[in-house]
Amino acid sequence: MLDVVCIASAADRPFEEEHRDFCVAAVTSGTFRYRARQGTAMLAPGALLLGNPGTCYECGHEHGTGDRCLSFHFGLAYMERIVADAGAKQLDFSMPRLPPLPALVPLLAEAEAAREMADTGAFEELALRIAGAAVTAACGDTDRGRAPSRRDQKRVAEAVRRIEIDADRPISLAELADETATSPYHFLRTFRHVAGMTPYQFLLRARLHRAAVRLRTSDQAISAIAFAAGFNDLSTFNRRFRRLMGETPGTYRARRRRS
Repeated sequence: MLDVVCIASAADRPFEEEHRDFCVAAVTSGTFRYRARQGTAMLAPGALLLGNPGTCYECGHEHGTGDRCLSFHFGLAYMERIVADAGAKQLDFSMPRLPPLPALVPLLAEAEAAREMADTGAFEELALRIAGAAVTAACGDTDRGRAPSRRDQKRVAEAVRRIEIDADRPISLAELADETATSPYHFLRTFRHVAGMTPYQFLLRARLHRAAVRLRTSDQAISAIAFAAGFNDLSTFNRRFRRLMGETPGTYRARRRRS
C-alpha cells in the first residue's frame, strides 16, 4: 500500500506515467482528472482509480490543487487469482474509475482509519478486499451469494484454532491461506462469510481478550501485558483496547478489582 500525496495544481503541466502492475487507488481527498486507455474521468473522494499493467496514464489538476490516495498494486498472477475467486468475467479493467458507490463507503472508511492509526497489519486484508470489490463492481460477479462448502468451513475452523493458539505472534493472511491450500482472496472471503469478521479482526479480538483476562488476574504492568499479547507498542494497544472495551486498560483493571 502507498499513501500517495500529490500537491500539483492547475499551473503544473500533466505528464505521462505508466502502471507497472494492476492499480486500485482509493481517493481520500481532493479531485483530479485521470486519463488512461480505458477513458478519462474526474475522480473525487470515495472513488476508485483503476489501472491496468503496461498502460500509460496522466493526471491533471485543472480544477483544484492536490489530492491524496491510498494506492494498492497487484501483480498479474495475483490479480488473476482474485478475478477467478471473485467469479469475474474478465481480467483487465475496462473503465478508468469506479464512482463513490455506497457499498464501498464502509470499506474505504476502514482503510482511512487504518492509515490514520498506522495500523499496517490491517492493509494486507484491506488490499484484497478493495481489489475484490473493484473487480466485482467493474467486471461483474457470477459467484455472488454462494454458501461456503463444508471443506471451506473446516478450513476456517482450523484457521480459527491456529489464531487462538498463536495470537501472540505475527500471523499473516498469506500464511493462513497457504496452510489451507487456498488463495488469499478466497480464504479471506470465506473466513468473513463463516466467522463474521476478517482473520485480522479475529486476531485482534483474540489478543485483546487475552489482555483483558490478564488485566483481571495478574499484577503485571500494562505494557508487559500488551507486549505478551502480541502488540508492538503500548499506544496501539491502548487505542485498540479502549475501542473494543469502552475504557482504557488502566480503568478496566481498576474497576474490575473494585468490583
